[in-house]
Amino acid sequence: MARSWILHVDLDQFIAAVELLRHPELRGRPVVVGGSGDPAQPRTVAATATYEARAHGVRSGMPLRTALRRCPDAVFLPSDPPAYEAASERVMAALRELPVQVEVWGWDEAFVGATTDDPEALAADLRRVVLDRTTLSCSVGIGDNKHQAKLASAFAKPAGVYRLTGENWAEVMNDRPTDALWGIGARTASKLAALGLRTVAELAAADPAELARAFGPVNGPWYRYLALGKGEAEVDTTPWVARGHSREITFPRDLTDREAVAGQVADLAGQVARDAVAAGRLCARVTVKVRFTPFLTRTRQCTLPEPTADPVALTEAALAALGRFDLDRPIRLLGVAVDYTAPGRTPDPAGPEE
Repeated sequence: MARSWILHVDLDQFIAAVELLRHPELRGRPVVVGGSGDPAQPRTVAATATYEARAHGVRSGMPLRTALRRCPDAVFLPSDPPAYEAASERVMAALRELPVQVEVWGWDEAFVGATTDDPEALAADLRRVVLDRTTLSCSVGIGDNKHQAKLASAFAKPAGVYRLTGENWAEVMNDRPTDALWGIGARTASKLAALGLRTVAELAAADPAELARAFGPVNGPWYRYLALGKGEAEVDTTPWVARGHSREITFPRDLTDREAVAGQVADLAGQVARDAVAAGRLCARVTVKVRFTPFLTRTRQCTLPEPTADPVALTEAALAALGRFDLDRPIRLLGVAVDYTAPGRTPDPAGPEE
């Protein structure tokens, strides 16, 4: 009998796969993509790596220098976001050729909603149409909801199909650590462990009131909800619209001069303002991120009096947020982010009238 299903389409080693389409001679070799592609450049990290590089312990987010030490034979390529965005658009267009609902979740993943009596056959069709149209491989997870489907696609990798539903949830998930759940990270898992909740089964059996006291009235019960295999079961086909935007820079050498720090923040704020104008968006809030040496990260926010994309106003707000930091140690990274208002109002590139 046909019923509703949620499927999660996750492209296999997406960024690396796009690069291999452009460099077919590198197939079968360990490839690392990130930054300018120069592992000698300090403080640049891997965006992704092929399975051959991962076999040597290379992982996303790893400094390129570390990746080079772990895999000296790896080929390093620079990151090219426009190419990945274009490839992603081709993938999503391919998915929409089938009688399904598609919710884009990022460059390399999407949730698909469909009514069928054979979800595995549909998953095979999804994999086929993506491969035919783009020559990219994907894995597909099948679930009753997004949470289950998202986890299932990880079990399906690479290039497979896996079903995780209420029927086999306990068998597959109960003995796994709590951070195996989508939405629970290492820090939350550590706090749960301090309460004696180390496995998914233990979290599922926990007292909601105790969780609410420990994590708050929303998050606490929500963690138990996840452990029970629950999750959202609606696919939203509304075109994705960015809720915000950011620019940041990691410095080859730590910054210690306050004027230099302020200058960098002002420059980043100007970039973000230009990006907002280009996107036709207005900004409601500005956030400044400072990462101190060795890796302590702090943020400060400033809400704007009224939505704007005026570079002067955004720069002033960013510098005001920066002024709330105690800049008492070297800085390795600075970032400026903005929260956009709902789309619909278009900023004047010339800024407000004098």
